[in-house]
Amino acid sequence: MISFMLCIYFTALGCKLNQAEVESLAREAGCCQMSVTSNLSEADWAVVNSCAVTQTAAQKTRQAVGRLHEQNPGLRIAVTGCYATIDTQTLLGLPGVELVLPNARKESVLAEICAAVGSQPAGTAGTTTYRGKRTRAQVKIQDGCDNHCTYCVVRIARGAQRSIAPEHILAEVRTRLDEGYQEIVLTGVHIGAYGHDTAANATLPPGTGWSLGRLVEMLLEKTSLPRLRLSSIEPGDVTDELLSFWPNERLCRHLHLPIQSGDDAVLQRMGRDYDSRYLSTLVEKIRTRVPEMAITTDLIAGFPGESDRAHAATCRLVQRLQLARLHVFAFSARPGTLAAEMPDQLAPDIIKRRSQELNALGKEQACSFQQQHLGQTMKVLFESLRKQQGQPLWSGLTDNYLRVYTLTEQNLHNKFHDVRCTALAGDGILGELN
Repeated sequence: MISFMLCIYFTALGCKLNQAEVESLAREAGCCQMSVTSNLSEADWAVVNSCAVTQTAAQKTRQAVGRLHEQNPGLRIAVTGCYATIDTQTLLGLPGVELVLPNARKESVLAEICAAVGSQPAGTAGTTTYRGKRTRAQVKIQDGCDNHCTYCVVRIARGAQRSIAPEHILAEVRTRLDEGYQEIVLTGVHIGAYGHDTAANATLPPGTGWSLGRLVEMLLEKTSLPRLRLSSIEPGDVTDELLSFWPNERLCRHLHLPIQSGDDAVLQRMGRDYDSRYLSTLVEKIRTRVPEMAITTDLIAGFPGESDRAHAATCRLVQRLQLARLHVFAFSARPGTLAAEMPDQLAPDIIKRRSQELNALGKEQACSFQQQHLGQTMKVLFESLRKQQGQPLWSGLTDNYLRVYTLTEQNLHNKFHDVRCTALAGDGILGELN
């Protein structure tokens, strides 16, 4: 094999986990002295980490691949991820696609690109040449899921639950902090199951094995990270142990709980292990312990057999819980799932209407949550800059996931500032620097 520089463009669709994996691959490419570019015209190859959680997500993957080929017809494309796992042949038929790697081969994508061009990596550089543009680093702590939700294709595409060793997570967090990141987001398919698969835990007394709570405790104790945020966590995984860490101001006051439905019969058909009463009790307990916790959620509209009464029950539960944000999915029958074969599949117009109703309810609740913070002074980590009527408008996040905007000539990128919240502004709040 010959050795020469390859220039690679990376992109991810879907979840934070996909983004974390792409960032990891980009760092690996930099360490192997491959060139990582954000300019598609410079790239020899593109690596696409695909999503298949819904039919729309799969379609967006195909469209993304098509756009890459249109913008650079000479580009060679490697697709990996969940859609690559469940529909290899469709992707192989798309123009420009030369490699399709399932999740099980994702980590070998760079080596397989080198093999495809008859080259080898130019050598290990010792330090990465990749640096993400964001202020938040996504850190993968586990993969896969042992749950059996009847609608979910991700557990099929990702396989069984498996945790990353805590010492490896700690090392990565320290590296990201050394690079200047101010916030770490722990991500995975089922982060609340962290440590459950570790064989050594089976021989340890109850409460002494690794868990998400113990991992959070270790990261807070053994690093100086300014902010630690959890990605999506199942309702049943919000334990008293985990809630006990929230007096620590470095742990972001934000929990994304995918409740999916507010109707008990629908939840049972979904294969979820809780009911609406449990959800109400859980949210009340969270708010008692952490009063300003932002609680966001995922909902599925139009699950097979969902009656008007069941949809109304979901709306009532959402109104009762007063959430900070809703992410609504129109039910999508995914190949290989039990839900795809269930009777009483709903008509697309019914699913669309129910999705719209839930989205409207979500906008009302997001606005209400934002209004509660007007007049308060919040600590904001600023991320990005854009122009508004010729003036610099900076955007950032509070720890409880409020988007805050402020007009200033100062360079706020990747910096914390106290901001007094003054008015609602689109999807967030307008504020003034203190």
